[in-house]
Order: sequence, then C-alpha cells, then structure tokens
Amino acid sequence: MSTAFTPLTAGGLQLRNRIVMAPMTRSRADGTLPTADMTTYYTQRASAGLIVTEGVQPSAIGQGYPFTPGLHSAEQVDGWRAVTDGVHAAGGTIVAQLMHTGRIGHPSTTKAVGNGALNPVGPSSVRAAGQVFTPSGPQEHVVPDELTEEQIVATIADFARAARNAVAAGFDGVEIHGANGYLLHQFLSTNANRRTDDWGGSPENRMRFTVEVTKAVAAAIGADRTGIRLSPANGLGDTVEDDHRTLYPRLVTELDGFGLAYLHLVEAGDPSLTPVLRGAWSGAFILNPADTARSGWADRLGLVADGDADAVSFARPFIANPDLVSRLAAGAELAEPDLGLAYGGDHRGYTDYPTLAGELPVL
Repeated sequence: MSTAFTPLTAGGLQLRNRIVMAPMTRSRADGTLPTADMTTYYTQRASAGLIVTEGVQPSAIGQGYPFTPGLHSAEQVDGWRAVTDGVHAAGGTIVAQLMHTGRIGHPSTTKAVGNGALNPVGPSSVRAAGQVFTPSGPQEHVVPDELTEEQIVATIADFARAARNAVAAGFDGVEIHGANGYLLHQFLSTNANRRTDDWGGSPENRMRFTVEVTKAVAAAIGADRTGIRLSPANGLGDTVEDDHRTLYPRLVTELDGFGLAYLHLVEAGDPSLTPVLRGAWSGAFILNPADTARSGWADRLGLVADGDADAVSFARPFIANPDLVSRLAAGAELAEPDLGLAYGGDHRGYTDYPTLAGELPVL
C-alpha cells in the first residue's frame, strides 16, 4: 500500500515522497529576478517530494503583483539556476509554476519594474471586482484589454517559451497555472469570458485556451515534464463558472490524453467533483484538499493511503515548517507562520523558521 512517505513516479518526475509544496506567492524577488534568499528558502524545503514554485510570469504583461519573478529574460533564467542547483544538491525535485495573471494586475506594477505601464489583458474587457495589491498599496482593478486572436496565439507562445526557459534554468518541469482566477481560469469562467468567437461561449470553446497552452508547453519540453493546476468553481479573482460540473470533466478528459506528468487539483470550490475528476485522470493526481483547519494537516496524509490521491499538497504549513515532511512523519507539532510577514520584506518570516531540532536547515 502506498503512503505519503513512499516514492512516486509522476511522468518523468521522480518524487521521493508524496508530500508536495504547493505554489505560494511570497513577493521576495528583486524586481522580477530571483534572489539569494529565494535560493535559501526553496533549498530549505527540498525534503518535499515535489516543490512547485511561486507563480512565475511567462511574459512582462503576465505580471500581476509586485516583487514576483519571471522566466522571460536571460537574467531571470540565470537567477533561477541558483535556486534549482540548491534544491537539486539537497536531493529535491522542483518545477516552475507558470502563472499569467490576466486581468488581475495593474499598470503601476509593470511600470515599477521598467516594463512600462502595461494594461492587464483578459479574455474580455470585464473588470474584476475588488482590489489588487500594487507598489503603492491596494488599488481597484482596471478594465483589461480584450486579447485579440493574434495576441492569444502570442500568449500561448509565451508559455511555451517560458517552459523552455524553465528547463534551461534547471527546473525538472513546469506546472501550468489554470486555477485561482488567473488568465486560464478567466477563459474557463462564464463571467470573465464573454467572447463570441472560438475562444468563448460553449464549454468546448472556453476550454480551448487551456488546452492550447498545455499542448504548446508539452510540445516544448515534453508532456512528461508538464503538470497543470485547476480549481473548479473556487471563485477567486471574481470568477464565476455556471457550468463547472459539465466543463471540468470534459477538460480533464481531454488533458488526460496528452500524457501529462500530473494534475494538481484545488478542490475548495466543489469537493464533490473531486472523485469524478480523479476517475477521469489516468496519470498522477495531486490533491490540495478543501479542509483548512490546522488540526486537519496530518489527516490529509490519509488521502494517499485511501487511494483518493497519489500525492497531497500543503501550502501554509511549508511556510513555518521547512522540515514539514519530517514533522509529519514523526507526528510532531507544526509551527504556525507569522502571516504578517508572509508577503514581501527581507529574510524575516521567510528563511528564519527553524527545524524541529531548533536549527536552520540552510544558512
């Protein structure tokens, strides 16, 4: 019987255990460049079976937040090599999550890093409700520019180029971010996507962008090094999916035909759909369960033993527990993160959390 502590082969990825570090924006980049603190942070957590990085923008227009890194320049590729070298030296496996935030962004954010005041883009010119964090603090979302057909094709190419850059930077693969209200999820939604062409309307048309991005990335670096993250009906980014119970089984069935390394499912929107999608997927299935109570972290491991998932991902526990795998194996108490230090800043609240033994794993 498999447990969360037994190895897993996910396509071309060899995971030494089934405890996955979920992607988390931490806003520690130098502009858009990886830093030495980022190398320390990820290397400290290399005991995870798989590390999925914070969202990495595949293009300048894909940046939604300050101090987030990219994979669309030679400098960025060089910076990421130190991160991947550190994780690999510690025996870990790491993939880059490619995240285009679409309409979730602000011109002041891209201007601050020297890329000009780029207006966010989306499937349609529909402003997201609420605010986004910018270099000058929270601001209202702006109305995005609707992507033209030519721009859609160029954006797909940006994802493929970023995937090749990830491999050049030493990553073991990439995870395509199709979740949490960002660009791919916006195309899947019924409120952000109001197109009447072949990229909108029916479930098949709204799926098309996600399918084409996945196809392009898989062709660029190999399907066995490509994963995808989905979050049916979780509502983030002001997304609405009126037909998610129809769309997602169709989408997952189509993506399954590509032979991807894994599907990473965030089930917070509709947990009852999880068994359906699990049944439609023949590859490695990573689950980020809906439970959020701290008392449920260790219980999450039972999903692997019960066969509900091949691996489980953890986000917040990895912030304060760089040795999370060891703590879970020992049944030890988990430290609580200081969420006031979660975003931005220096090493405090980032690389200064000790192991259970009271030591910093990497200095």
